Amino acid sequence: MTARPVPFARPVPVTRALLRRMPLPALASDDDKEARGRVLVVGGSMLVPGAILLAGIAALRAGAGKLQLATVRGAAVNLGLAVPEALVVPLAQTRAGEIAGSRAADSLGPYAAAADAVLIGPGISGGRSVHGLLAAMVARVGENATLVLDGAAVVGLRDDQKLLTTLRGRVVLTPHAGEMASLLGLDRHEVEKAAPVIAQQAARRFGATVVLKGAQSWIAQAHGGLFRFSGGSVGLGTSGSGDTLAGIIAGLAARGASPGTAAAWGVWAHGAAGRKLAQKMAKVGFLARELLAEVPAFVGRK
Repeated sequence: MTARPVPFARPVPVTRALLRRMPLPALASDDDKEARGRVLVVGGSMLVPGAILLAGIAALRAGAGKLQLATVRGAAVNLGLAVPEALVVPLAQTRAGEIAGSRAADSLGPYAAAADAVLIGPGISGGRSVHGLLAAMVARVGENATLVLDGAAVVGLRDDQKLLTTLRGRVVLTPHAGEMASLLGLDRHEVEKAAPVIAQQAARRFGATVVLKGAQSWIAQAHGGLFRFSGGSVGLGTSGSGDTLAGIIAGLAARGASPGTAAAWGVWAHGAAGRKLAQKMAKVGFLARELLAEVPAFVGRK
């Protein structure tokens, strides 16, 4: 497959001025945790148990009221101790220590139905079971909830382009160039060369808001809107940074932000947190976990 030149939207820079025109849901002084929404994060493995921790805490830092984490049984207890703010659901796992696809999803029905945002993907490796997990979870997501897919969960859509149709646009995909290339059957360099076009093609094909991550990130919406963000920091290119971004977006969606608004604010807040750490520490060398404490300053105001 090659990228085809078709009419696309003119990119709009993600700036403070833009975000003032697409505000986050207002916070009332008497809002409790129920009012700020519930996030379910599904991910992790025995090899990468920490990714779901980063994503889950990022969702709370973005202002979500309640957090539920679902991971492989072998990592669940330790995860619960590491994130005492969360309810942790142990899932069936494969011999390789990965989430066991649709079999694992059987125990997630009530949690998915009650969540305002569901994030799937942090810490999951690619494999046959990913599509089974996605198919089972899409059928269980609440009728008003937003689904956020990251990493291998995005690539899991490769052979099922209509899987997300029933969600009617309540989806955010957050691939980097390599994952986008795998999803669409392209060469990575082709994706990097035509990133805004590719992002919009994917948004239309899957009926989703697409965040194509990179030194310059592109946010494309299924109905044609296109945003560009280039205000990040080179230090954001570090392990776990993408999991943190996905968690921020899920947390904002749980608060009631639309997929496009959650994506734009999430990318901006993630970049702003990176810039702040670069100023305090150095251009590189800060950790993804250190981004978490910086996030509320950018998304927690009324």
